[in-house]
Amino acid sequence: MKQYEIRDPVYGFITFNDWEKCIIDHPVFQRLRRIKQLALTEMVYPGAVHTRFEHSLGVMHLATMRYDSIVNNNKRMLEDHLSYNDIGLKKDRQLIRLAALLHDVGHAPFSHASEDILPTNPKRNKPYKHEDYTTTIIKNLLKNVIEAHPINKRNCRIEAEEVAALIEGNTEVIGESIFWRVLISSQLDADRGDYLLRDSYHIGVKYGVYDNSRLMNTLALGIDPETDEVILGVSRDGWHVAEAVVIARYQMFAQVYFHKTRRAFDYHLRNAMKKTLNGEKLPGIESIEEFLSLDDYAMWGRFLNQKDDHDCLSIINRNHIREVYSTPEVPNQEDETELREMKSHLEKSGLWFHEDKSERLWYKLGNSKNGDREIMIISGDEKNARPLSHFSSIVKNMGEVKQIRIYVRPEDRIRAKEVLN
Repeated sequence: MKQYEIRDPVYGFITFNDWEKCIIDHPVFQRLRRIKQLALTEMVYPGAVHTRFEHSLGVMHLATMRYDSIVNNNKRMLEDHLSYNDIGLKKDRQLIRLAALLHDVGHAPFSHASEDILPTNPKRNKPYKHEDYTTTIIKNLLKNVIEAHPINKRNCRIEAEEVAALIEGNTEVIGESIFWRVLISSQLDADRGDYLLRDSYHIGVKYGVYDNSRLMNTLALGIDPETDEVILGVSRDGWHVAEAVVIARYQMFAQVYFHKTRRAFDYHLRNAMKKTLNGEKLPGIESIEEFLSLDDYAMWGRFLNQKDDHDCLSIINRNHIREVYSTPEVPNQEDETELREMKSHLEKSGLWFHEDKSERLWYKLGNSKNGDREIMIISGDEKNARPLSHFSSIVKNMGEVKQIRIYVRPEDRIRAKEVLN
């Protein structure tokens, strides 16, 4: 089977086969070249110009590395507890690669920054998520390129619906293979594993850098004490690197993703996009072709054609709203009281202001509603599993960040500071 390779700044080389190359060459996947990974973060960190395209390749590569490490170190357990054989392991390896490669194919322009203007899903009465677009694209527009390739027909017989099922967590479609969803969406997934390293590299910071090799070598299978099921975790001698991954993610959100200027541009970006879209919302999955016609380039063209609009002009000229007050990352009652006082002062002064809430739970204790669970630490011959928070006091005491900032127009910044002081 012919192999292709490309250079990558994070991993050195990323390899893929002819089947995967056909998927990568598809216009739907090539669109990711035109969607920045971090929206307008380049306005703060000029190096942040990387895209969803290289991130997706990186996630495929990292998911494969982690899969291979797990299989090599735990093959007997996979055979005894999950009834795997070499054929099943080979098929699931390819399934994981495709799901990892395509996990972000449904992203809207400017990635997560535009998620607030996704339309409502009438079936759930909640806004669509980018995963909804991803699975729709895989099951429809990418169905032929996934299923009809000779490599697939000869070796795997993977269906597009199976790839989508691993991404969305549909057990009915893929059965026991759902076990590997932990590599696609979890606190140990290859998605965050790649973006922490990749974003840090392009931005020029070290906040998100963790010991990937050590983590890879300490991935282990264990037994869930509550369900008696096989789960993925980290061996006991590697719990410090698991802790480091959690801390790295916290640092990246605090220092980069929630940077005050990045948040200011997110505000302008949402407003500018609303004004240039029909109905102030992005197209739904029933208009998937129209949705795919939109990328960062298309939106920039619209912004440049509406230079009379305040938000479009703020983005073009980098003349954004300015922060004049912020609470600590984890505010207490005194901070909340002070915030109310500051808002009252601004209201009395007649100055316009925008209140921005940066909220994030860095690490989920217990099991969350979306299926996420704590990182489990595996120890002993019995492969007993305990939560990382049992070993790490730092992780155990991590609170939910709810930082609130107040912004004003740039021309009002000096007066607002006087009012608040």
